[in-house]
Amino acid sequence: MPLVRIDINQGRTPEQLQGISRGIHAAIVAEYGIPERDYFHILTEHPIGQIVAQDAGLGFERTPDVVMIQIFTQSGRSQLAKQSLFAALAERLSAEGIAGEDVFIGYVENSAGDWSFGFGRAQYVTGELGVPAK
Repeated sequence: MPLVRIDINQGRTPEQLQGISRGIHAAIVAEYGIPERDYFHILTEHPIGQIVAQDAGLGFERTPDVVMIQIFTQSGRSQLAKQSLFAALAERLSAEGIAGEDVFIGYVENSAGDWSFGFGRAQYVTGELGVPAK
C-alpha cells in the first residue's frame, strides 16, 4: 500500500494530471502486484519557481515539466525490485510526455505498524488488513 506524493509545476490540464497519477499507479500495480484499489496519491501543483530540482552533478538539465515523486511504502523489497519500479515509472511517464530527466523519485520505507487507514486504528497490526507480501 504505497502512499504517493506527486509535486509538479502548474500548467497541466486535468487530463494530464490524471494521466500522470494513473501512470504512476499502473507502474506500482504492475511491478509490486498491489491491488488496484490500493490507490493513495496526493498531487500538488506549485507555481513556477517553487520546485528546485537540479541534476545532483550528473550533467543534465531538467525542464519545468519535472515530476517529483515520493513513494512511502513498507520495507522489505529488494534493490532489484525498486530499480525495476523506477524504470517502469520512467517508462509510464514517458508515455505521458514526460522526459526521463524530468522524473525524480524519492523512496521511503516504513513498517506495517506505521499505517492507519481510518478510525484511528493500525489495521495491519489489529489484523483488519493482512500485511502485504513483499
